[in-house]
Amino acid sequence: MTYKWFRLNVLYHIKNKQGKKVLFTPNEEQEERFLNHHGRDLILKARQLGFTTFEMIDSLDDCLFIPDFNAGCICHNLDSAKDIFRNKIKFAYNAITDDQKAILADIGYKLPRPTSDKGNAYVFDNGSAIKVSTSYRGDTLQRLHVSEFGKICKKYPEKAKEIVTGAFEAVPADGGIITLESTAEGKEGYFYKYSELARKAKELNKKLSVLDFNFHFYSWWKRDEYAIDGHIAEQLTGYFYELENKHGIALTDNQKAWYSAKWKDLGDDIKREYPSTPKEAFEQSIEGAYYATQFANIYKDQRITDLTGYAESQKVNVVCDIGIGDSTALWFWCAQGEEIQILHYHENSGEGLGYYLKYIEDKATAMNWSMGKYYGPHDMNNREFASKGKTRKELAKEGVEYGNKTYSATFEIVPKLGVDDGIQLARELLPRCVFDEQQCEQGIIALESYRKEWNDKLGCWRDSPLHDWASHGADAFRYLAVVESKRNTLWSGGFKMR
Repeated sequence: MTYKWFRLNVLYHIKNKQGKKVLFTPNEEQEERFLNHHGRDLILKARQLGFTTFEMIDSLDDCLFIPDFNAGCICHNLDSAKDIFRNKIKFAYNAITDDQKAILADIGYKLPRPTSDKGNAYVFDNGSAIKVSTSYRGDTLQRLHVSEFGKICKKYPEKAKEIVTGAFEAVPADGGIITLESTAEGKEGYFYKYSELARKAKELNKKLSVLDFNFHFYSWWKRDEYAIDGHIAEQLTGYFYELENKHGIALTDNQKAWYSAKWKDLGDDIKREYPSTPKEAFEQSIEGAYYATQFANIYKDQRITDLTGYAESQKVNVVCDIGIGDSTALWFWCAQGEEIQILHYHENSGEGLGYYLKYIEDKATAMNWSMGKYYGPHDMNNREFASKGKTRKELAKEGVEYGNKTYSATFEIVPKLGVDDGIQLARELLPRCVFDEQQCEQGIIALESYRKEWNDKLGCWRDSPLHDWASHGADAFRYLAVVESKRNTLWSGGFKMR
């Protein structure tokens, strides 16, 4: 029983999906995770691959065979914590047979016994302990597993912050183990951030430090049981073609039939529950998102692509929300007939008007763009005491010094429109839009994440947007939608630019 992998395959029992007691035998995904662990590991996965079970068995084994070893698991609510402790850790320990204990005794090892099992935790007589909770702060841990971290980041952002600033810090960088495991839950929060950093590091074959996360992705199509006889949905023909020709994933007809059946039940949520690629995992819509339907169609139509060189013979326009708060967002675009090509997105904070005028000029030069019109919000017409009563529109036209150079631009003011009306115009515009994948990455994330505010007391969505980081890009895009909604009529019979 010297080797850990041997113990994991012969010593522990679990409940299978049917609730039956069976010998724990790690599956292929769990074996890969075990063999290629780093110390800090991030697992992006499909449903039902048993990683929480594996991590709890592996952590329990550490506690039983390493004295003074502290392991912890964090999950999103107390009911889940109770379930994991009772049905994974406690069940596995109690299922160790007397014969197995006798074999251990014969080779000179006495299995540690619990001195306490209170509070979803075991404390053993060898000084080790394992606990399942909703948070950790202060306790020193040698090992930490965070189950469904993506869900925690989405639903409980303050708890996610506490985990990162508290629990992570309780695990030593040298020799400590942190594992984050989850399905994807939208393009925001720590889990998405860490996933992207880890994925890109792996693609670049970057040497990881002890503080970097090692990326593991486990898809549905590697599992033999995800295949059935059945109908293949005609609507998914293009999707399956793209998987094979773009990603090298050639599915069997039985796999396609299984995916078709799941797609019928789950709709676009299948990308979250059973992703085929890491990037796809984060494409599903966010609950309460204003533009969920529009972006589902944008992805289906592959309207996020490379637009390099498309604007060389066109005038490029820019719209910004300069004058509203500290953060400022800019969208660059051009119109090719009815198609709106969104070329670039930029956002920053803590900078003055001169910075953004310089950025626009520098970007146009770098991309060989011929600039068309500059659009700003109605706030640019507000007079400011610090500017001797001048408006930002007037300042921009006269010129603003930045970095020993003067930059100027003539802005047209977008008419003030109600938020709901602006959102509706954006919804009408998005079906005509094509986005540059790299140049607009952060702006796309903002638009996908722009959502209604949740009313915890009533348990329903409010009729107003949640004002968070996504608001800046979404606000500026609404102005773009207002501009384009009236462009072809030159504002005849309607409101006019000022």
